[in-house]
Amino acid sequence: MKSLHIFETNNVIIKHRDLRLCAFFITEDKEHYEDQDETDHFFLYYYFVPVFLATIAIVGFCNIQTHVIEETYGIKNANAYSIMSSVQLLNKYTVGDFEKIKHTIKQNSEELLDIDYLQELNSDLLTKYSYLIVRAGKSLYYNGGTDNESMLDSLPKYGTTGSDAGVGIYIDSEEDVLVKQVDFKNAEDKKMSVFIITSMNESVPEVRQLLVGGIVAVILILLLTACMMIIWIYQSMITPIKKLQAAAENIKEGNLDFEMDARGDDEIGELCVTFEEMRQRLKDNAEEKINNERENKALISNIAHDLKTPITAVKGYSEGIIDGVANTPEKVDKYVRTIYNKANEMDMLINELTLYSKIDTNRIPYNFAKLNVYEYFKDCVEEIGLDLEAKGIGLSYFNYATVDTLIIADPEQLRRVVNNIIGNSVKYMNKTDKYINIRIKDVGDFIQVEIEDNGRGIAQKDLPYIFDRFYRADASRNSATGGSGIGLSIVKKIIEDHGGKIWATSKEDCGTTMYFVIRKYQEVTVNE
Repeated sequence: MKSLHIFETNNVIIKHRDLRLCAFFITEDKEHYEDQDETDHFFLYYYFVPVFLATIAIVGFCNIQTHVIEETYGIKNANAYSIMSSVQLLNKYTVGDFEKIKHTIKQNSEELLDIDYLQELNSDLLTKYSYLIVRAGKSLYYNGGTDNESMLDSLPKYGTTGSDAGVGIYIDSEEDVLVKQVDFKNAEDKKMSVFIITSMNESVPEVRQLLVGGIVAVILILLLTACMMIIWIYQSMITPIKKLQAAAENIKEGNLDFEMDARGDDEIGELCVTFEEMRQRLKDNAEEKINNERENKALISNIAHDLKTPITAVKGYSEGIIDGVANTPEKVDKYVRTIYNKANEMDMLINELTLYSKIDTNRIPYNFAKLNVYEYFKDCVEEIGLDLEAKGIGLSYFNYATVDTLIIADPEQLRRVVNNIIGNSVKYMNKTDKYINIRIKDVGDFIQVEIEDNGRGIAQKDLPYIFDRFYRADASRNSATGGSGIGLSIVKKIIEDHGGKIWATSKEDCGTTMYFVIRKYQEVTVNE
């Protein structure tokens, strides 16, 4: 019989490269920035641009018409306000004529008594929606207008305004007029008054053109903006809706192999994003369903294969007993023991399948607790060592972790992990001198467990698949050694549910070493 050797080396310090799990996440939300750019462009194109164009059009028309009015009527320093204000504009029209009359009075006032000269002045004023009236005393000397008798009595008296005033007086009569007055005395010292009468009811063609042009420009800009808005609405709403319709048709036909261009911050964009997520979820579910069906078929096939061998043996040995082939007590006892062992194999197979089904569907609740590594693995090794000793297998145990090291694990499921690994090693022992080594190491934030055997080993081509469900490196071995092919897959599932990792190294005819890591317990201080 092989002896059990347990070595406790808690005081041994072994330098080991820390196992650090580092992950760097660099994320760039391109869609967000693209969506933000689209929003900015929308504001620029559909709000700012129309206002900008309308402003440019109005300012341009104002400048053009201002220049035309200055050239046509001899106005200096005209501006947009004076153009839009009829009183100011009409007042500016006759500033030059007013100054000319004042100059004539200073040079030769008698010239204003010349009818020909007065007609010349009146002809010029008529082009500016104005006419000339000259009053001598209380009598009318010259009248350049027509049908204005009612207005003549409303003219200001002599001396009402200064001769230097260039601002007209508004007279509210039957005909609204703007009056500029210049008073003087002739050679006979008679009081004379010259009036420039400007009608307020006239519409200046240049101003009318400015208003019409501005209105037309604004209308065209609004039409352009409306067209741009229609195009944007079509692109932002109609186009995504058509994509949604096409996607819905694909899903209805069972086609999930497509991808929607889902972008935008509005409701339609969010709907497209949600629809794309739904499609991806449906696709994942469909693929998962296909994989599950494939695995279920493999499960049924493997169960049928694994149960067929012991059932055939039970049936054969039972028939041997019934037919009297076992004609001696020794044979009967042998047949009965064989039937019993085969029944145990089937029971173990069914239990493993049931366990894996529960673990795979997360129906087994884990009872996680703080475990002392030193005490837990010491008890585990002592229990395992008795079984191995009975089978003639030596066991060596090395614990390099400190006595106060703690881990978070389910004690029952972690023991199942150790038992399954060692049980798998025992199945494939082919040496005369058999042994298993268990080592516990501290690797930074984790505890690493190593289980080494000197069995037949695993081929390198099979090593990556040994933790897959129902995978067997050699199908012929299974019939001889027993097993369902899911023992190591159960181990992997339990370790991963503990937040750990499992792997293996092996060399044919030399042995295999299984490794798994469990995270250590660490207290986190919360600052209140």
